Amino acid sequence: MQMPVISRPHEPALFARAPGLERHRVAPGGLTVIALEPGDRLEVIDVEGDQRAELLAFAEAGREALAELSLLGSPGADFIARLLHDGSGESAHVQAGLRMRGIDCRHLPNAAALWPESTPAGFSRSFTASAPVLVIVAAPGGPVAVDSQQRASELRLLIQRANPSSLLIPTLPAPLGEVIDEFTITPGTARDYRVGAGQYIQVIDVAGRQCSDFVAFDSRGLDAGREIDLDPTVTRTLNGNAYPGPGLFSKFFDRNLQPMLEVLRDTVGRHDTFALACTARYYEAQGYFGHANCSDNISRALAAHGVQGRAGWPAINFFFNTGVDAHQQLTLDEPWSRPGDYVLLRAMTDLVCASSSCPDDIDPANGWQPTDIHIRVYAEKERFSIAMANRKTPDADPVLTRESGFHPGTRTLTGHFSDYRGWWTPTQFDGYGTLAEYHACRERVAVMDLSALRKFEVLGPDAEALLNYCLTRDVRKLAVGQVVYSAICYEHGGMLDDGTLLRLGPDAFRWIGGEDFGGEWLRQQAEKLGMKVWIKSASEQIHNIAVQGPLSRELLKQMIWTPGTQPALAELGWFRFLVGRLDDYNGIPLMVSRTGYTGELGYEIWCHPSDAMTLWQRLWQLGEPLGLAPLGLHALDMLRIEAGLIFAGYEFSDQTDPYEAGIGFCVPLKSKQDAFIGRDALLRRKEHPMQQLVGLELDGNEIAAHGDCVHVGRAQVGVITSATRSPVLGKNIALCRLAIDYCAPGTRVEIGKLDGQQKRIGATVATGTVAYDPDKSRVRA
Repeated sequence: MQMPVISRPHEPALFARAPGLERHRVAPGGLTVIALEPGDRLEVIDVEGDQRAELLAFAEAGREALAELSLLGSPGADFIARLLHDGSGESAHVQAGLRMRGIDCRHLPNAAALWPESTPAGFSRSFTASAPVLVIVAAPGGPVAVDSQQRASELRLLIQRANPSSLLIPTLPAPLGEVIDEFTITPGTARDYRVGAGQYIQVIDVAGRQCSDFVAFDSRGLDAGREIDLDPTVTRTLNGNAYPGPGLFSKFFDRNLQPMLEVLRDTVGRHDTFALACTARYYEAQGYFGHANCSDNISRALAAHGVQGRAGWPAINFFFNTGVDAHQQLTLDEPWSRPGDYVLLRAMTDLVCASSSCPDDIDPANGWQPTDIHIRVYAEKERFSIAMANRKTPDADPVLTRESGFHPGTRTLTGHFSDYRGWWTPTQFDGYGTLAEYHACRERVAVMDLSALRKFEVLGPDAEALLNYCLTRDVRKLAVGQVVYSAICYEHGGMLDDGTLLRLGPDAFRWIGGEDFGGEWLRQQAEKLGMKVWIKSASEQIHNIAVQGPLSRELLKQMIWTPGTQPALAELGWFRFLVGRLDDYNGIPLMVSRTGYTGELGYEIWCHPSDAMTLWQRLWQLGEPLGLAPLGLHALDMLRIEAGLIFAGYEFSDQTDPYEAGIGFCVPLKSKQDAFIGRDALLRRKEHPMQQLVGLELDGNEIAAHGDCVHVGRAQVGVITSATRSPVLGKNIALCRLAIDYCAPGTRVEIGKLDGQQKRIGATVATGTVAYDPDKSRVRA
């Protein structure tokens, strides 16, 4: 007899799957405050290894209560006390919260040091509270020199509640600021509320995967008897996006094209396609007569304001996972939101709003289990950063978009920023523009903030062996002071990432790539092999700028001082690095590598974030006489396409091997005899290639775009991965992943526009992928 099949999908971090489990993050060099009840179990995890941990606990009236967790204070464990008195706004905010609990931050006791240094990755300790306590957990660490590798890394906290809520609702996240109104909306209901100009609205998905319809009216218009409401069609049109995410164009508009709301934060990034809120007719068509629906609920909530009810409200549905498929059909699935995810908006005029908690339980719209939505309104005096959220792994806490140490300099030159891999990065600069920035790099010298690159320290006696196993390059041949470009592949040969590896010492390396998961992947492989090695995240503690162009050496040799043990800047070889200082022996510590992403002579300078603006100002002081210009992402894209340099998500993915991505040179299968991840798959793929990355030269002046189909006759034989108008060549060029049968230089193909058949742009396969300086004489100069 066959038993019934049961669905058990892997859904990390979803509260409904583990209702008693909470996850919290302790930032590197930071602290996290949590409340425990009797019987609650706290587990503190050293995620990356080699990271100290401190813990303080307080009972009612601020009494020290480490004993309630069976702990004692440790001599010298005073990092928490020092951090709370560092003078920052964050420490003042935490102090204010602790004072409300009766804790005197002026006289904090020693904390408990949870473990000695040099713990392995994943090491943890668990504690059970015997009484109600407020716990502070810190990950001690501070500024270190750029060539040092002992950096603070994050801790993870897991709390298993002894008495989880019977309603299966997690604890609400802490308020972001001063709350002037808040309320919970239960499933199948809606609520009206007023918000003044400048005040903030936070829409919180309490348990995850729950939709919330939102409508807003101009309050003064209602007082005058006119219904001027938020208009989805106007909003979509003026933003040019399906959903107005945080950033420069983060507005919701009314039908008169006037802004009503500004989006400041979004921790989900996936919402409605501006369809209607659910209606009675929708449920009736499915056979569910009399089912509660958001449109009727919103109409009832707004009736007190004189708003005429509607059978279907054109609302903004936060957290609703809808889309338009290739057949122009609206699709829906379970929301992406997880417990505590939110959207934060700022009212740009006085508003009357209504929000709902969707009652839909007949399809995946609310994960089949409608739950609560919570609304908070904050005072207009508050100031919140503009941010989206990123997660390293599905069960990791969200990390909001960050600003690099160079941001105070770049923001004086532009307001054009995009969220590039979790960091605000300039796209172009006021007074320059993409073309001027491009020509500055090709003809003089340009500077760009590339702090969004991910940096990982790889340390220990097995560091070389691990990297040699995980990277395609032969790491054993890498000398101290040398840099090598490499790919990281999965077992099937698909690429996880590309990047550069620096060797700082016999057992000390730094991997610099674009993928946050790269460090986690290295850590997983080290654990499988039982290696003695530490992989430490350093992205938040090392920021970097690229100085690129034919005059970059002339500029930097005026400002980079090196000791006798290091090469002078003028003598630094291609793919080498040096450790020096700014200007002289007493200057800020720096590292300089002769690397870049432009196809020009160039360098990258690495420093601690606290030193970033000192470096930035000195660079401009010396660079302006040479014609220094800033460089944004748009100009960088033109430069790298001309140079045939690849980009994640365009030229490569986990479905693309290094050969198909055009970087087969970094897979030395003949000379590297050691085993590495993906070797067997790459041997097969190399012997039986299906596609190859080629360069195309287009006819005429019409440009191609990423994703355009490439045809020979009616059949599609390739796809455009990247394309640009090359100013220096005076022609349109593209990188294309093309069927191997058509890769010979001179082969004619056609790029499909519209539906791929109605319009074609002729193109010729070029010799190689490098359109500008194919011999690399400039970058090697």
